[in-house]
Amino acid sequence: MTTADPTLIDHLWSSTARGEVYAVVDAARSPAIHGQHLRDHPEQRCLYDGALSPALARAAPYLVRLWPSSSLTSQLTGEAWGQSWGVFLTSSSTIDQLRRHLRRFLTVRRERGRTFHFRYYDPRVLTRYLPTCTDEELCTFFGPIQAFCAESTNGQSLVELRLRDDGGLGQRQVFRKGGRP
Repeated sequence: MTTADPTLIDHLWSSTARGEVYAVVDAARSPAIHGQHLRDHPEQRCLYDGALSPALARAAPYLVRLWPSSSLTSQLTGEAWGQSWGVFLTSSSTIDQLRRHLRRFLTVRRERGRTFHFRYYDPRVLTRYLPTCTDEELCTFFGPIQAFCAESTNGQSLVELRLRDDGGLGQRQVFRKGGRP
């Protein structure tokens, strides 16, 4: 079991002057995530609507509000790190407002009308998708979100993605395992 990285946790909360820290976690990536830590977490919402079968509930994406000292924060920055379990985000919106916003992107329609599930909460998807967006698409996708933070493809760093003042995407490495960026 990998322990939580206090430097990573410090960074997540030092960059949130205007909001709270949330995560969208993909329970399908690690059975431990849907275990007791998520089930007993006081502020979590499944992004899927309605009654779910137990199997689907164990594989669904969840929006969770985090605190620096919570066991879920420790799990997500420790043993789940490097496994593409989800992404962090900062926002001053409530968890229910964020859930409504994020649900809009779970399904996308392709040019021929076919729909598919869009796993934007996978850091490997988000870090590739956002740079392809137009300024208008970025504004829509970010909505009430100040920043997304996603682990790099190799799991060795944390990349922050923000809207720039000119409407484009700003990206920077803000944390590296074992040291500063």
